[in-house]
Amino acid sequence: MAVPDEFDYDRAAPRIARFMAIIAVLGSIVAGAFGGWTWGAGFLLGAALAWLNYRWMRKLIEGLGGVSSRGSVFMVFRYLLLGGAGYVIVIYSPLNMVAVLTGLFVLIAAVFVELIFEIVYARK
Repeated sequence: MAVPDEFDYDRAAPRIARFMAIIAVLGSIVAGAFGGWTWGAGFLLGAALAWLNYRWMRKLIEGLGGVSSRGSVFMVFRYLLLGGAGYVIVIYSPLNMVAVLTGLFVLIAAVFVELIFEIVYARK
C-alpha cells in the first residue's frame, strides 16, 4: 500500500482561490435570483471581503518566520479596516445584511470543497 503524498500548500492555495471565485459568482446569482439585487450584491460584497481576508491570511502564512513588527501592526489594522467596512455597510448600505454575512462564509465553503477535492482526487 502506497503512502499518500503530503499536503501541497503551493498547489492547494490557488485552487482555494479559484473555488472562492466560483462560489462567489454562483452564490451571487442564486442570491440575486431569490432575493433581488440587494441580496446578490450583498453576497458578492461579503465574498469580496472574504477574498480580501484570505489574501491577507495567505500573505501572513507565507511570511511566517520573518514576521516583523510592521506585519503585526498591519494585522491589527486589517481587522479595524474590516470592522469599519462592516459598520459602514450596516449603517449606510441598502444591501441585505444577511446576504453580506452569508458571503463572508465563501472562504469556509472553498476550504471544504478543497478538502473534498483532496480526499477524492488528489489522494488517488
